[in-house]
Amino acid sequence: STSPEADYIVMELIEGITLKQYMEKKGVLNWKETLHFAMQIAKALEHAHGKGIVHRDIKPHNVMVLKNGSVKVMDFGIARLISRDNTLTKETLGSVHYISPEQAKGGRVDDRSDIYSLGVVMYEMMAGRPPYDGETPVSIALQHINGGAALPSVLNPNIPGGLEQIIMKAMAHNVSHRYPSAAAMLTDMDAFRKEPTMLFDYTGLPIDAAMRVKKPPLVLQNDPKPLEKKPPVPAKRKPEPTPRKSPQKAKQNRTTIVAILVCALVAVVAICIFVYLLLGGFFTPQEKMLTVPKLTGMLYSELLQYDGFTIMKEEFHSDEVKAGMITEQKPEPDKLVPKDPKGQLIVVKVSLGPKPTTITMENLVERTEAWAVDALNNLDLDLDIQIKPEFHNSIPNGSVTRTSPQSGTVLRRGQTVTIWISKGKAPQLSGMPDLFKKDKDTALMYLNALNLGLNIVLDETYNYDYPAGTVMGTEPAKNEKLKTGQTVKLYISLGVEKKIVPELIGMDVTDATKLLTDLGFKAPKTVYVDDSSPKGMVLGQSAEKNVAYELTTVITLQVSNGSVETPVFEKNVRIDLRGYTKDQEVRVIIRRDGVTIRSEIVPRGVTAIVLTGQTGTGISQYTVYVGDYPGWDVYVDFTEAGDANG
Repeated sequence: STSPEADYIVMELIEGITLKQYMEKKGVLNWKETLHFAMQIAKALEHAHGKGIVHRDIKPHNVMVLKNGSVKVMDFGIARLISRDNTLTKETLGSVHYISPEQAKGGRVDDRSDIYSLGVVMYEMMAGRPPYDGETPVSIALQHINGGAALPSVLNPNIPGGLEQIIMKAMAHNVSHRYPSAAAMLTDMDAFRKEPTMLFDYTGLPIDAAMRVKKPPLVLQNDPKPLEKKPPVPAKRKPEPTPRKSPQKAKQNRTTIVAILVCALVAVVAICIFVYLLLGGFFTPQEKMLTVPKLTGMLYSELLQYDGFTIMKEEFHSDEVKAGMITEQKPEPDKLVPKDPKGQLIVVKVSLGPKPTTITMENLVERTEAWAVDALNNLDLDLDIQIKPEFHNSIPNGSVTRTSPQSGTVLRRGQTVTIWISKGKAPQLSGMPDLFKKDKDTALMYLNALNLGLNIVLDETYNYDYPAGTVMGTEPAKNEKLKTGQTVKLYISLGVEKKIVPELIGMDVTDATKLLTDLGFKAPKTVYVDDSSPKGMVLGQSAEKNVAYELTTVITLQVSNGSVETPVFEKNVRIDLRGYTKDQEVRVIIRRDGVTIRSEIVPRGVTAIVLTGQTGTGISQYTVYVGDYPGWDVYVDFTEAGDANG
């Protein structure tokens, strides 16, 4: 046990490996696995960012992959709430291979810094290595600051174009060119998941050139290196004779010429800087500026074409705002912004209206088991998901063959959803398969694969030797020939029988033992303790009352040995009359544990009554009534010495 001063944290036990270990084991991941892991990480970031928390150290080492294929983002050791001075120090710097450029420079970080790091993790999953590497952390950080990472398709030509666009947008060097939120990134990933051949239209956005997905040109190793063209060399002319000058005068002339050239060069540079500042630096002419139109309060479907602007929407559900209504925009209306040949970006928030009241079953056929389970759990309907195996000639092992209910069916909270998972092609059997010790679902799968229309009968009984659901035997026996429509009997174990344990506390240990053994439990284990209760009384039980336990469970009973006598203490109990007798005499009635022990007329001005010589062994309740005033209770502790006030 811990002392009251001890500080401790109770954490979830996560059984699995890190995403880094998974990547090292598998090498380059396929795009489906990459998207599966990335969407779960993005959902975790969406939740954290919604609470105002920036993780600041997203990397595969901090992502745990569970046995069912789901992931958990952990190690918020350097996470912090967003604030105006949310900058980094060397003590809180994330892993250098995954930090954003603003982190590397020690600048302010926000949600988009985590999105950059997620893009780097996705890059590594698809390319087999991070986008930047070097001999020292400083050199890697400088690469993040300078940008210019190669497209992952250069290292892995099999990456789909749409997924590459998502990665490079998340890794955009300019913060404003990245996804504005994890939710926006999830929207694109979900769209790509539904249509893996799609490409996103980023051509109108002011984003990095690397986002425009281009496959690298084909390079032939045997191609000769093209010859470089050199400018023609002018023919040499014989210099004309010049008059001879004295060495001192020639030196003075050279100094003067150099000085004149330096002054001219400085003047030209100054003029160029002045012109740049005047035209495009600090003083942008009015004709090069645009006024941001007011879009808030409008319906997104009714927006016009605005010259010089590109509009991107972020959608959200709302019970108050009409569907399609624009509630916010960035930049704000009437703000002056410079013209951009690619189009200035306006991000608007658009209501989707209330969340749908009905959720339908998604088409999960040919999805992996982990993918399907994760998709159903993300519906937040507390579904009871049942997994069953079956053979399938075309759907690969480990993928969904069918579901119940089927896709498009409205789902109810808590309902059972069954997913059949392919075990590959059915084996070619000539007789009764060997089903001994196989689980019931697997046994049924083998029998149904025979396509003989068998009449399968299940004989289920309790058994201590075989786990519940295990085949203990069959009729006919293995390898015997089967006929069409024949009856096949499977003996299935129900496991150890369970019985509900009653409340035993307060019973005599002999009676409690008999009750348990009559139910089928083994004789309980008894532990005697010093207590003032009658000898043999059950004081505690290891099995919770009214809960079913396997009959093999050995229950421990805590039993009193009656060796401790409870001490009796005597006290003087002072009862405060709360000022009710200040101006008049009244009748005071005092009861102890429901029995009246004092009833008398108390003179005016008496403030309290003292009950002397009160004895007891536990907590006693005194109830006080003064005249017609409401009564009140006073509790006196007789487990220790000392007078009491009430």
